[in-house]
Amino acid sequence: MAAMNTQQKNRRKTRIIHVGHVPIGGDNPVVVQSMCNTDTRDVSSTVAQIKELEAAGCEIIRVAVPDMEAANAISEIVKAISIPLIADIHFDWRLAVAAMDSGAHGIRINPGNIGGRTKLQKVIEKARERSVPIRIGVNSGSLEKDILKKYGSPVPQALVESALRNIELVTEMGYEEIKISIKSSDVISTIEAYRLFSRKSDFPVHLGVTEAGGLIAGTVKSSVALGALLMEGIGDTMRVSLTRDPVEEIQVAYEILRAVRLRNRGPEIISCPTCGRCEINLFSIAEEVERRARKIPQTFKLAVMGCIVNGPGEAREADLGLAGGKGVGIIFQGEKILRKVKEDELLDAFWTEVEGLVKKKRSGA
Repeated sequence: MAAMNTQQKNRRKTRIIHVGHVPIGGDNPVVVQSMCNTDTRDVSSTVAQIKELEAAGCEIIRVAVPDMEAANAISEIVKAISIPLIADIHFDWRLAVAAMDSGAHGIRINPGNIGGRTKLQKVIEKARERSVPIRIGVNSGSLEKDILKKYGSPVPQALVESALRNIELVTEMGYEEIKISIKSSDVISTIEAYRLFSRKSDFPVHLGVTEAGGLIAGTVKSSVALGALLMEGIGDTMRVSLTRDPVEEIQVAYEILRAVRLRNRGPEIISCPTCGRCEINLFSIAEEVERRARKIPQTFKLAVMGCIVNGPGEAREADLGLAGGKGVGIIFQGEKILRKVKEDELLDAFWTEVEGLVKKKRSGA
């Protein structure tokens, strides 16, 4: 797990559950999750994507289970990955049971649409037998009809009432290995719902804004909602939902955690927005630095600056930085210039220095 900041002490204390080897709740760090967008029945493609997500820092992965073939495929997938896997189930209780028999470390269900009390009981019995925690997922688009009628729309109070009802369905069957998610596509409703729920229950919660959108809209919505809740001490796991490559979800999640001083993973990259003094293609250089940095878990600060005059001065706190001029670039550490190179050699020369820094971090030097 990535480094934990002292602000962790201010988090709301929740019950502790385990998804595979990963502890959730209590004083444990906020866990970063994602979900595969591959066909779960395609084992090789799903495993390949999970391994890429693992390398980026994903700690728990969720996969869709639309049918029995997908449920059975889980047995092969879990053999090939290192992080716990959660099976996402809707409507058919038999898929939940089959997924757990195949080795899923957790399941995500809505107890109200799994097929009635008797079928829910079968799911609970299997979860107890396999020591599999259940994530109860409440969504603004799938509220119970009577609750929706009572409130008229999926307001925060309606979402929380649904969550508490579903918790009661499970706990009265004697099972309390539960995590809750209360998702809306509306940022304010999401924040208010989690706040209200956290005053009424101590079960661990999974944070997310559902159907958040693409890279820009989804990042903004998730940063506002999840950032606000995390700073209030609410949240035990999180997923940033983006209509993008799920690897980018992991990147955004860790940047949110870094910004609220809860966790650090990988290099922090600062870069200037460019101005009329910039004479290199800083956009492409910054994007490539970000891409290469995805798989580095060590924490340090990199600076990507467009101007030789101001670069080292503005980024003096960086462990390493680069700045460009007309046809030339420099690599610096603090205010010390390490190397001056041609512009077309700048990126690779900089990355050689980064790799050297990574080696030092690994060795503890």
